[in-house]
Amino acid sequence: MVRKEFVVSEITKIMSDVESIRNVAIIAHVHHGKTTLTDSLLAKAGLISKSVAGEILYTNYEAIEKDRRMTIKSAYISLGFNYKDRDYLINLIDTPGHVDFGGHVTRAMRAVDGVVLVVDPVEGIMPQTETVLRQALKEKARPVLFVNKVDRLLNELRLTKEQTFERLLKLINDINKLISQFAPEEFAEQWKVSVENGAVCFGSAMKKWAVSKRTMEQKNISFKDIFELTGKGDEAKLQEIAPVDEAVLPMIIEHLPDPKHAQVYRIPQIWHGDLESENAKFMLNTDPNGKANIVVFGIKYDQHSGEVAVGRIFSGVAKKGIELNVSGKTQKQRLQQIAIYMGPEKVIVDSIPAGNIVALVGLKDLSVGDTLSEDEIEAFEEIKHYSQPVVTKAIEAKDSRDTTKLIEALRELTKEDPTIKVEINKDTGEHLVSGMGELHLEIIETKLKDDFQIPIISGEPIVLYVETISKQAGPVEGKSPNKHSKFYVTVEPLPETVINAMNEGLIHEGKPKGQLAIETMITAGLERQIAKNVEYVKNNCMLADVSHGVQYMNEVMELLIDGFEEAVKDGPLAREKCSGVLVGITDATIHEDPVHRGPAQIIPAIRRAIYAAMLTSGVSLLEPKQNFTVNIPQDFMSSVISLLQTKRGQVLNVMQENEQVTIIAKLPVSEVIKGFSNELRSITQGRAIWYHEFAGYEKLPQELQAKIVREIRTRKGQPPDPPTAQQFMD
Repeated sequence: MVRKEFVVSEITKIMSDVESIRNVAIIAHVHHGKTTLTDSLLAKAGLISKSVAGEILYTNYEAIEKDRRMTIKSAYISLGFNYKDRDYLINLIDTPGHVDFGGHVTRAMRAVDGVVLVVDPVEGIMPQTETVLRQALKEKARPVLFVNKVDRLLNELRLTKEQTFERLLKLINDINKLISQFAPEEFAEQWKVSVENGAVCFGSAMKKWAVSKRTMEQKNISFKDIFELTGKGDEAKLQEIAPVDEAVLPMIIEHLPDPKHAQVYRIPQIWHGDLESENAKFMLNTDPNGKANIVVFGIKYDQHSGEVAVGRIFSGVAKKGIELNVSGKTQKQRLQQIAIYMGPEKVIVDSIPAGNIVALVGLKDLSVGDTLSEDEIEAFEEIKHYSQPVVTKAIEAKDSRDTTKLIEALRELTKEDPTIKVEINKDTGEHLVSGMGELHLEIIETKLKDDFQIPIISGEPIVLYVETISKQAGPVEGKSPNKHSKFYVTVEPLPETVINAMNEGLIHEGKPKGQLAIETMITAGLERQIAKNVEYVKNNCMLADVSHGVQYMNEVMELLIDGFEEAVKDGPLAREKCSGVLVGITDATIHEDPVHRGPAQIIPAIRRAIYAAMLTSGVSLLEPKQNFTVNIPQDFMSSVISLLQTKRGQVLNVMQENEQVTIIAKLPVSEVIKGFSNELRSITQGRAIWYHEFAGYEKLPQELQAKIVREIRTRKGQPPDPPTAQQFMD
């Protein structure tokens, strides 16, 4: 094996040639073969032996990943290759495929200019295939396609040569439909993949062979030859005439853009500052001689270095000693070290120029999405995660002396993965940890026990509901405790189009900034007069000041925002988060003496007014749903459909191919977090394969509302019966 220090010294020489760089992520549905493919590229680069490629799964270096043979976090590695007598650098990110870890994919898309989409042709386009491709296209990362596990079509489905060809052609067409649908308009045609244009490879990453139009022409082999050798199981011959790296590497180098070309169209997509400014020109030109501008897309913890930020350098040079502004912070911070990641290891280097991926050591209190710059520039667009935490567990240290250690461990985990949410139950002192699903929480628990060596006690999983309203109400009066200030509040449901714009990251949380934010809200469906007066956005709710000429309103606005945030964080019905509520302040009487309008007076006044208005409107719970895709033999179809229906499931589609049936259904998360997996295995004799993805929130059936509300309130130590509007107006 080649020493990494030698490899890194070669890589750093290539880093300055921006046209020789490719920043690429490998993306796919779970178990479609991303990490196996990555192994073959590592072997080609000399980092591992070709004999163990596909088995060692080098980028799954954490113990928990090796145990489960599943990628649960993004792994970064820089690889040097020679192609057509030119040295190239591929900064590669191997991403997870399981939906519970989809946040890692979202964050990786900010760093890359292109993706290799890996698809298993037997399973076809699965839910996560579509999700990760859509995320890539949203960030203007160009795709190429690797159809993996082609041998399954012959060995398992027993397809003929003609049927195999038809199956592959249909798969490519279906991928192109998604590209047409989700790609930026100017690239919708140009980015389509085909065998003819060389943006498609077929093969088997595990068996280490692959072909493309280019390799078939070069090696003078045909699809018929590949079909026959696969049928015979002659893997050695296939590896000899069509090694996987010789098909995939040229596809990456020839079809995915270098940073110099990509940043021209990516910067306006992800950065909304002045494109005529000096720093904009530095970034648009990937200028290493300009000021450094870097975006943090990952945080990792290192036992020696502490918090390590992983970032994409859009301009300038990252080097030890430079001082950087951090978005949202007032003081500059000095960079102590820089490095590149080689899978589990980071190797210290002197400097890394624009267009590359860098590990940054010595910067404190960073978050994913932070903008780092030598000058002060507008922050890059927030990295918006598509899924939301829907399941919670109460976790506490078995030994109370470990509580501080637990708090620090959870802080590290939430830094690395912002889709993990942690709150402290003020009544019990337990930590309420929320994640994307049961597996996500299971991994968190395992890391706390194994990596951090903290014995813990965890409760049963709890579903996170959301409170919303269905009609307009108000104005409702809210009085301060001293009765000196009064606020008049209306509430109404936000249009569905506005909520969708929030979920897609078009409308950002916090205070709207500038005319562009206002126009975005109007385009999404908000009335112009309201959009102009929106003061704050939180939890898919909005606060708008539509009053006129109220004295001292500006002076108490920050406190009103604090009260609004408290109200939408803990709704009036069951103390769950609110969503889809537009709060309008129509009028107010505010005491002239600042002593009588401090936080203790203003915050309760606005919070109580919002609660009263929502209860007057009629508050109901929304429950999280998941789309389940279940693959089973035909014999079990009726039993599985019956099970899904007993779980309040809605069967959306049933597809059959030969003896296999695929059922797509939408189920409430509350019905599947306890025992569903065991029931499904039992009735299918262990032959069911299923996947799920977040499907948003829908109204909880009316007959369940009162029961669930009482259960939640009792669990949270509240009186079982919800309050009335009058209780908040007295």
